[in-house]
Amino acid sequence: MLTLAEASLRLDATPIDYLLIAVYFVFVLGIGLLARRRVASSLDFFLSGRSMPAWVTALAFISANLAAVELIGMTANGAQYGMPTMHYYWIGAIPAMVFLGLVMMPFYYGSKVRSVPEFLLRRFGPFAHLVNSISFAVAQVLIAGVNLYALSTVVNVLLGWPTWVSIIAAAMVVLAYTALGGLSAAIYNEVMQFFVILALLVPLTVIGLHKAGGWDGLVAKINGGRAGTALQVDSWPGTNITGIGDSTLSVLGIVFGLGFVLSFGYWTTNFAEVQRALSARSMSAARRTPLIGAYPKALVALVIIIPGMLAAVLSPELAKLKAANMADPRVQELGGVSFNNALELLMRDLLPNGLLGIAIAGLLAAFMAGMAANVSAFNTVVTYDIWQTYVKKGRSDRYSLLTGRVVTVAGCVVAIGTAFIAGNFGNIMDYLQTLFGFFNAPLFATFILALFWKRMTPAAGGIGLIAGTVSAVTIDLLNRGGVLDLSGQGASFLAATTAFVVDIALSVAVSLATRPKPDSELAGLVWQLTPRSSRTHDATGEDAGWYRKPVVLGGGALLLTAALNIIFW
Repeated sequence: MLTLAEASLRLDATPIDYLLIAVYFVFVLGIGLLARRRVASSLDFFLSGRSMPAWVTALAFISANLAAVELIGMTANGAQYGMPTMHYYWIGAIPAMVFLGLVMMPFYYGSKVRSVPEFLLRRFGPFAHLVNSISFAVAQVLIAGVNLYALSTVVNVLLGWPTWVSIIAAAMVVLAYTALGGLSAAIYNEVMQFFVILALLVPLTVIGLHKAGGWDGLVAKINGGRAGTALQVDSWPGTNITGIGDSTLSVLGIVFGLGFVLSFGYWTTNFAEVQRALSARSMSAARRTPLIGAYPKALVALVIIIPGMLAAVLSPELAKLKAANMADPRVQELGGVSFNNALELLMRDLLPNGLLGIAIAGLLAAFMAGMAANVSAFNTVVTYDIWQTYVKKGRSDRYSLLTGRVVTVAGCVVAIGTAFIAGNFGNIMDYLQTLFGFFNAPLFATFILALFWKRMTPAAGGIGLIAGTVSAVTIDLLNRGGVLDLSGQGASFLAATTAFVVDIALSVAVSLATRPKPDSELAGLVWQLTPRSSRTHDATGEDAGWYRKPVVLGGGALLLTAALNIIFW
């Protein structure tokens, strides 16, 4: 039996809407079948044979992130917190993407590693490598579960499909094209999905702003003469999103906790993203992948956050929840409606049939792009970094290819199980930021030291990762137990910062007490021991033309981000 909330959210989809969704699925599976013809080796399956052009890998790089984190989590954040959510893009993404393209990709691509954990294997040896491989594999199936759960709740509410049917159906589609065509199928689907997602977000934003009376009308509706609501339309100091009452400390939390630790930890070490750049056809294309992607990443924030803000004032159910939440931040659900419902509420109220089918396809595209990124990264790390490094060594390339397909199936099955964990969070962005604090923040600390301090030792690499993760989990448990009592996403910022500091401090202490690797084993893996020419030179000539140079692209992305920060200050 439907609850009142579910009935009120149900969309009146017509046969034309279902036809559009069916056409989308045909394209998705067709791309998987076509990509299968290009899979002749394990390198083709896991890294697209390192043959992709920069514009393709750049769009896939962004689309892989345009999943539950963006469409459900960020619109929920927009509805709950307003403009401060922009910090996740302009502070918490673009600078790190530029750093990845200019500084870190030369080491990843130049060393010819097949994964981020493999870089740690070469830099430190098996201890740190195994720790990172296992933690990364766990993180990917947990995050893939978030995408599946978010998709199932949306389809259940909008179309009436049972939750378990939605989860299994989406997992099977992703499994089909990823197992068939490997990373190539995932990447080409992600490029298509990027434009399908925009076909949802742009009309939704334009129609919503028109109904609200433009930007000024939206601001007026949010403010409404109520005290404290300026926090929703001013991006700084962002005290509502951090849960830190002091403005100065809130800014520090955003800049250091989000903008440095969480952001750099995610964008520079998350193999689900880096894998797209590693599939590029040259060093130049690999470096330009995150730099080109930074431009749509900066702008797409506007059509993700603003719809959340629109839902909070145009949806009667969400407006009631918003009022209750502002009175008591612990209120995350009211009458069966949570902030996670912001996007579907807006779709229900604003979109006509036909356009509704495109919008639902956009949601499906986002969730499947995110899950495919997680699964393709998972199968690479489990196959190369765990199974064939520690369990079955020295097997043939054909064996690697078969193992990769089997691991893909296993990853999808486990993700179905982890999908239900995400249901315990009223705002899934809280859950995702918690996971990033656990897994990405300590890894970034280890990478920064590993890359710029040749004295760091193999023992420090593994011990630092473990200690950083444990400290982040401890902060989360203390907050859940009421010892810290941080609302919003301040707990994840603090956990990430703590993990970073603990990892750095312990890694330095252990390094000073243990023996480092000799310089001869660190060439190409450490900044001081890698000639500048090998970090920047590209023999293919793809840097020809000033506008294609990585430094120019990176500088332009930072200028665009600075301008957007000033406009929406």
